[in-house]
Amino acid sequence: MAKSFLKIEQVEKSFTRGAMTNEVLKDISLEVREGEFVSIIGHSGCGKSTLLNIVAGLTQATKGVVFLEGKVVDEPGPDRAVVFQNHSLLPWLTAYENVALAVDKVFAKTKSRAERHEWTMRQIELVNMAHAKDRRPSEISGGMKQRIGIARALAMQPKVLLLDEPFGALDALTRTHLQDQVMQIQAELNNTVMMITHDVDEAVLLSDRIVMMTNGPSARIGEVLEVALARPRKRLELVSDRGYIAARAAVLKFLYERHRFVEAA
Repeated sequence: MAKSFLKIEQVEKSFTRGAMTNEVLKDISLEVREGEFVSIIGHSGCGKSTLLNIVAGLTQATKGVVFLEGKVVDEPGPDRAVVFQNHSLLPWLTAYENVALAVDKVFAKTKSRAERHEWTMRQIELVNMAHAKDRRPSEISGGMKQRIGIARALAMQPKVLLLDEPFGALDALTRTHLQDQVMQIQAELNNTVMMITHDVDEAVLLSDRIVMMTNGPSARIGEVLEVALARPRKRLELVSDRGYIAARAAVLKFLYERHRFVEAA
């Protein structure tokens, strides 16, 4: 992998309401290499989504700075695409139209209409949704909506794909299918991915590194775990893999210790 091109440098975030100030994140520094898949895990309230929103440019850091390829991130941009737990599709548009909307926004000046159509279809086919391209969100399942949300994000050809618990609202079987699909897409496109998750197995399966956050308020990075598992990864084979078991145990131990700390407070 190449050297880091996404750099989070001493980022802090506080929210003030009236006379009360709540410090959510404290001194967060992290470097992500191009093509790397990084998961951020921690208990609820530790500021995971806030950190993701700062990287996305949707929220301003109180202190610190985020760099992408040496440029300061201070607003949203097509170089960072976000997929939320809620698919956020426009209900009056078809699956194709939802993806095409992003394509037109980003490539209106650089691709012809025919090229934009071809690019839109390529992304829809990448997530195996060509058969449902003319259906509206109300006519497809939750998992299919998330596939279209991922296709729309990929259609922007972002430098960083940001996933905020994208499978959290799905049933177990649909979640496993989408996890496998994301692994295949990342292998094909070599995307740089930052994902928020509560799911330990998901984090170990998908990630090159797992960033474990301490509990809020004033959450910090507690540990960073390298997941030294060869790719491509096959779910069933990993169940008995010593490296997988050890990585899973390390994350569970960290989260369990943090949970005990909360209960004792």
